[in-house]
Amino acid sequence: MKLLVVIFAFFAGAHALLFGLIGSEQSAAVTGRLTCNGAPARNVRVKLYEKEATLDVLLDEGTTDANGEFSLQGHKTEVSTIDPKLNIYHKCNYNGMCYQKSSLTVPDNYVSEGATPTKTFNVGTINLANQFSGDSTDCIN
Repeated sequence: MKLLVVIFAFFAGAHALLFGLIGSEQSAAVTGRLTCNGAPARNVRVKLYEKEATLDVLLDEGTTDANGEFSLQGHKTEVSTIDPKLNIYHKCNYNGMCYQKSSLTVPDNYVSEGATPTKTFNVGTINLANQFSGDSTDCIN
């Protein structure tokens, strides 16, 4: 009987972890401006993810406006501190079938407790014509 109780408690705890019942609600926000060779990078797809060991979790997505500006925010319940990252999908100086993908990690000190971010990580102005370490191509974004 004791073994049955222990097994039940184990699976209940694992189930709670999987479905976000244990942990704390955390949030992040990121803003910035994208350019391509000095001109605003309009309609560039940007996505805010929570990095996971297997498959990243989408927190928010959007596109840049006429000035190349964007603003994203999202939240997730997690046991440890969330690891948000910004993915940028663009064709600046790139003629391939897919998109160039650049990723930036949001620093831990810009992660807020609760569903609404209290701080915003401003990436500043990024010229997408530059090459960044870790850049890749992405056909499914």
